[in-house]
Amino acid sequence: MYDTSYMFDLILYQPEIPPNTGNIIRLCANTGVSLHLVKPLGFRLNDRELQRAGLDYHEFAHITIHENWESCKAHFPGRRLFAVTTRGKQRYDEVTFNSDDVFVFGSETRGLPSSLLESFPEQYRIRLPMLPQNRSLNLANAAAVVIYEAWRQAGFKGGQ
Repeated sequence: MYDTSYMFDLILYQPEIPPNTGNIIRLCANTGVSLHLVKPLGFRLNDRELQRAGLDYHEFAHITIHENWESCKAHFPGRRLFAVTTRGKQRYDEVTFNSDDVFVFGSETRGLPSSLLESFPEQYRIRLPMLPQNRSLNLANAAAVVIYEAWRQAGFKGGQ
């Protein structure tokens, strides 16, 4: 196992689609990012599609399940949490990330609830650019874009 103490954390708030979470498990296993899932989940953790998308990377990923948003947020005292949202004003590539930053993604069909999103200061609500007539990117793709940018800024520390 590798040392992930220098890496980022990724939170999925009430994810719904097993293959997306499976792909994100694989992403986290390959980048040293810890994954946090906030209940309720739209699937069981032994879901066949979740397992299939994550291939054999589940054993290499550090995954924590949280009963609710409050318990999840309490897990990160003093750390910067970034809401990744189509409603953010600041582009993800305009932020200088720290190696202990935390990225929060909403569910595939609903995103982050307004009440939760409004608890983030505006400078911590970031977005990925896309064409104006489109609604959103795939959750796993958006997570990969943000994680790789943050890791790039950290010099791909721990990678090869």
